[in-house]
Amino acid sequence: MLRRLFLAGAAVGLAGCGFRPRGAPSFHFERLHLAGFAEGSPLRRELERHLTHLPLERLEQRAQAQVILEALSERHDKIAVASTSAGQVREWQLQLALEYRLVTPSDELLLPATQLRLTRDLTTTEAAALGKEREEADLRRAMQSEAVALLLRRLAAVRLR
Repeated sequence: MLRRLFLAGAAVGLAGCGFRPRGAPSFHFERLHLAGFAEGSPLRRELERHLTHLPLERLEQRAQAQVILEALSERHDKIAVASTSAGQVREWQLQLALEYRLVTPSDELLLPATQLRLTRDLTTTEAAALGKEREEADLRRAMQSEAVALLLRRLAAVRLR
C-alpha cells in the first residue's frame, strides 16, 4: 500500500514539473537553401538527412528560398594531445568546427558569422587499434549529429522580418 502511494506521488510530481522530451524544432520559414558546403561534406549529408524529417523544403535555387544557410568554413581535425616517452600517441582530440551565417536571397543578414565548435577526446592503445578506429568513426558521427541538432535549434530561433 505504501509502495503504491509512493509511486502515485512520484507520477504526479513528474507530471506537474513540466517535463517532456525535446521535440523537433519549429521554424519561422519554410524554404531553405544550403550554400558553401564542400562537395561530399559529411556535415552537409547529416544536415540533409535531418531536413528530410522536418517541415522545411530544401531548395537548389537560391532565389526561391526564404533563408540561405551559408557555410563559410568547415573543419574536421584530429590533434595529438598526449604521448608516451617513446613518442606513441595515447590521446587524441577530435575537433569539428563550422562557421556559418544566415542570409536572405537579397543578402540581408539574419545571423552574423557564427562558429560552432565541438571536441571529443579519444584515448588509444596499439593493442586495440581496430576497435579505436571504429570508436573514432562513431565519435565523429555523433559529433556531426550533435552539431546539426545545435544548428537546427539555432535556425528555429530565427524570425524573418
